[in-house]
Amino acid sequence: MTTATTSAPPFGRALCAMITPFTEEGALDLDGAQRLAAHLVSRGCDGLVLSGTTGESPTTTDAEKAALVEAVREAVGGRASVVAGVGTSDTRHTVELAREAEKAGADGLLVVSPYYSKPPQDAVEAHFLAVADAVGLPVVLYDIPGRTGTRIESGTMLRLAEHPRIVAVKDCSYDFLAAQKVLARTDLAYYAGCDEHNLALYAVGGAGYISTVANVVPEQLRAVIDAFEAGDTPASARLQQRATPLVELMMAAGLPGSVTAKALLGELGLPAGPVRAPLRPAGREVVDGLLAEYERLVAV
Repeated sequence: MTTATTSAPPFGRALCAMITPFTEEGALDLDGAQRLAAHLVSRGCDGLVLSGTTGESPTTTDAEKAALVEAVREAVGGRASVVAGVGTSDTRHTVELAREAEKAGADGLLVVSPYYSKPPQDAVEAHFLAVADAVGLPVVLYDIPGRTGTRIESGTMLRLAEHPRIVAVKDCSYDFLAAQKVLARTDLAYYAGCDEHNLALYAVGGAGYISTVANVVPEQLRAVIDAFEAGDTPASARLQQRATPLVELMMAAGLPGSVTAKALLGELGLPAGPVRAPLRPAGREVVDGLLAEYERLVAV
């Protein structure tokens, strides 16, 4: 195994786990997706991750996923990386989605560990290798056991890191020690997938973040790592702490981040639309609380 390096992250440092805009009737809103993508990139996002958890991937079709990649690629051109979520519980289906995302113009793939069936680690490893072997795009391993029921264990990560196209991790494991162990022994670019860890993981050698909260405050989150990069650790800590109440409301108050992000985006006049069932929209009291905390954060 190789030791960690300080090379540039493969998809940039500040990535947004973008929501998938829908029309009021519930159809895919490609025009809205293009406008939101351009907005996010203009405000500091290096990359956009599509059709992940925040993008409501369980309720979008294969054709919608491919169309979304094509539309966002057209909107941002070469100004930002486009990473396509292709994870499913079925290896064959995941490979098909990976190939379609490559054809549609994605720069990389986000692949979650197979969910619900709870495969053992050798099967988890084989799943990721099948995807990486099927395409020419770099792969981001998505470790989110709270949703999938299955960890990508450290030993599995170390073996997968040997594949030339497995280059990064989106870490939602809440296992900071395991993340540091893998960071120390591989060149995998570790992206914080939980916004409360953005600065902490970056400070120990992480690549940056893939953030749901960046849908609504991209500049404020980017400022955290920019301050750290500039050598002003106290300022970066203050900026992270200032964002924490909004992070908590959006991500840890009982509603999925897709629901809270869409609620806030709608209030701000940005493309969002409804969530698809079984998700339900946020109530008025929740929306008012989100908006108040957002306004506090962005106030000069």
